[in-house]
Amino acid sequence: MVEVVLVVAIVLLVAGMVGSVLPAVPAGGFSLAGVWVYALFGSEPLGPLALGALTLAAVGTVVVDHVGGPVAARLGGSSNRTAILAGVVGFVLLFVLGPVGIIVGVVGTVFALEVSEGADAETAARRAVYTAAGVLGSALAQLLLTGTILVAFVVAVVVF
Repeated sequence: MVEVVLVVAIVLLVAGMVGSVLPAVPAGGFSLAGVWVYALFGSEPLGPLALGALTLAAVGTVVVDHVGGPVAARLGGSSNRTAILAGVVGFVLLFVLGPVGIIVGVVGTVFALEVSEGADAETAARRAVYTAAGVLGSALAQLLLTGTILVAFVVAVVVF
């Protein structure tokens, strides 16, 4: 018989993978919850090495989720203020335009703020593209991390 806690943990880990490509869904949080639900309530111990590695990977996913876009904006030359406002506008437009709203909001906000602060159109466009690449790269990194967490968890719990 399949253990209910194991099923719940795997559902949370899969939700983490799905959340990595859906904005405003805490991918790392779901993955971390899945690992710890099993660690606390599962019938078989996870082992300190596996638990530590999976926890570290999930925390890394949370960090990537929160800093990917702003770091890319800063690396592209945008100010902290621009990066923060772009993140807020992208989040708001998520509810208006769906997932496309994040890209439109971030790129449009970075471009508009850069132009309003005196940057030429080419510089503003370059900074907006850097920021968009950071947002998309962050989602890809989250997907790879949460997928790795899921596979490693299944190997640690089911195989070994």
